[in-house]
Amino acid sequence: MAETETPEKTSSTQREISVEIPVEVVNRETEAVIQKFQKMARLPGFRKGKVPATVVRQRFAEDIKTEVVEQLVPRYFREETEKQGLHPVSQPRVTDLHLHEGEPLKFKAKFEVLPDFEVQGYHEIKIEKPNVSVTDEEVEKTLNHLREQNASYNPVEGRPIQDGDFASVAFKGTPQGEAEGQPVTMDDVMVEVGGSNTIPEFSENLRGANAGDERTFVVKYADDFSDQRLAGKSFDYWVKVNGIKTKSMPELSDDFAKELGAEFTSIDDVRKRIREGMESEKQHQAEHESKDKLVEELLSRNPIDVPEALVEHQIDLRLERGLRALAQQGMKTEDMRKMDFARLRAGQRDAAKKEVQVALLLEKIADKENIEVTDEDVEKEVQILAAQSQQAVEALRQKLIKDGTIDRMRNRIRTDKAMDLVYNRATQ
Repeated sequence: MAETETPEKTSSTQREISVEIPVEVVNRETEAVIQKFQKMARLPGFRKGKVPATVVRQRFAEDIKTEVVEQLVPRYFREETEKQGLHPVSQPRVTDLHLHEGEPLKFKAKFEVLPDFEVQGYHEIKIEKPNVSVTDEEVEKTLNHLREQNASYNPVEGRPIQDGDFASVAFKGTPQGEAEGQPVTMDDVMVEVGGSNTIPEFSENLRGANAGDERTFVVKYADDFSDQRLAGKSFDYWVKVNGIKTKSMPELSDDFAKELGAEFTSIDDVRKRIREGMESEKQHQAEHESKDKLVEELLSRNPIDVPEALVEHQIDLRLERGLRALAQQGMKTEDMRKMDFARLRAGQRDAAKKEVQVALLLEKIADKENIEVTDEDVEKEVQILAAQSQQAVEALRQKLIKDGTIDRMRNRIRTDKAMDLVYNRATQ
């Protein structure tokens, strides 16, 4: 049996233990390794499997020592941490290794553990319940947006452009004073003359023009213009009017409602659906913001240390999600390899540490509140994920079980339940 010392507590998450493995254990393991080497060794003058133990011990001394260490150190490290009730969350860093013939094997091991703490004050947190009411004006604004989306554009002939008309134009804009500046070109675009979102120079120069007319003018863009490619620059524009159109908006009628979808029989049905959707969206956003405030309050009441190994793992997960998103947007693998990952990791550290802290706090709350996750909870999540990824439920379930994702999913559901419990109490 190994002899141990009480673990040294270098911080709330770091431990160091000293382990001594009895000499008889070391000798027994050494003999077993030598016998294995005897069976495998090929040396001049000896048949395979017939090399004397003394020759093997001398010839392969360092290899034997290395294998004895590899066999004994992990085993006795694990046994001793279990005996002392320690739960490492990082690989041990072995130091002061002492292995000499006829002596016990001694070593020290440094590793990280979860912080030992009691979560404080989560019962007392109070935050204002968010207001998610939707006004009639908001509903009507969205309804008018639907009318805009379903508007028709009718040609106008026999008169010049006037305010409120939509000019169908082709144009080319060339930046002044930039020999290699990129021009801005469009073959066919609708410009609302006099519209609130239309650049004034376009309205001024198109007003009174007829189909087939051409105009040239200069636009000086403000320094804070929304499009950074144009901000602070002057462009020479050539514009040709291809046609003139007026916009016709559909009437707010039951017929319009039916055109929007078979589930609608009246315009009031559309209003109801709009209101429900806006309330749901507001509820989701308000709850997200309120939970952010709740997290900050929870962290301020419980400033806990976290193991560096968990922070590094969380950084890995965040980077993996980010790279996957970039790949879905079309970024090539070779371009990803050129990224400064050291800088990216540093930029993720604070957020990753905070996520680990919150997860540990919520796990502790879940323990105190006896929160459990049922198989039905997990199955519901699997079905949602299967629908989102368009995969068969059973095939996805087996994949999640095989790669261990199902366990992480169960843990996440549990911490989500803990967050919901604290949130509901805080907003009562």
